[in-house]
Amino acid sequence: MLTLPNLLTLSRILAVPLLAALLWWPDWPLGYGLGFAIYCLMGITDYFDGYLARAQGTVSKLGVFLDPIADKIMVAAVILVLSAQGVLRGPYVGDMHVIAGLVILIREIAVSGLREFLGGIQVSVPVSRLAKWKTTFQMVCLGALILGHALPGWTMAVAGLVINVPHTVGLTTLWAAAVLTVITGWDYLRVGLKHMD
Repeated sequence: MLTLPNLLTLSRILAVPLLAALLWWPDWPLGYGLGFAIYCLMGITDYFDGYLARAQGTVSKLGVFLDPIADKIMVAAVILVLSAQGVLRGPYVGDMHVIAGLVILIREIAVSGLREFLGGIQVSVPVSRLAKWKTTFQMVCLGALILGHALPGWTMAVAGLVINVPHTVGLTTLWAAAVLTVITGWDYLRVGLKHMD
């Protein structure tokens, strides 16, 4: 039986194609504005599905399975679309920001595989505080990158360059998330290696 928390999680998964479609045209600020609204709504449902499941005592195996998948699908879709449309581009390093996005995607896949392996041998790896910070930076960076294209006029001059403020915040926090991704990914790998022959 589907509970309200599970329905909220499923709504996040079903919203991903709409979000990706709205982000497909980087020269369409209204689309990015709508995409930002949907992205924020997805973040709110992410908080409430877990909160409601714990408060109502309705934590289910389906919810435990779907929640991290919903997060990873959303993050992967946004990074891929923003990369494809040239949004992960900035001053000094051009499109090298795509590397930070790639690091995040590789870590998500690797940690998912590691968790699946460890789950098979009944070993649980709790989410660390640093991993929660990584997730926070990741959510902020993607939201800021979307908002930057929704508000193309929100600019300021810095060191002779005119920069879009949310976009620059997004690129900066993208790299912060990538660094934390490497650190937390290594932490998970170290735990996993202890249980491998």
